[in-house]
Amino acid sequence: MPTYSYRCASCQHAFDQYQGFTDASLTVCPACNEPMLRKVFNSIGVTFNGSGFYRTDSRSEAGASKSSSTTSTTSTSASAPAVAPSTASPTT
Repeated sequence: MPTYSYRCASCQHAFDQYQGFTDASLTVCPACNEPMLRKVFNSIGVTFNGSGFYRTDSRSEAGASKSSSTTSTTSTSASAPAVAPSTASPTT
């Protein structure tokens, strides 16, 4: 079950509560009994374990340099003009 953080807007009382996904949110503060309780949304820490999550995990040094040189060669050849028109002879 997930843990939700709550804070009262009236008395600033803060606490964590285990609740199911289908449970209704708490609205009444247990410290001051005011209906000013709000959920606090925090950033969560995500950890990816295992291989393949980093650029260096799935390829070797030789493969990494080969792919970068292939990329630069491809971009250079794509921008080069075609040579075929200069070799064609006129038909007169």
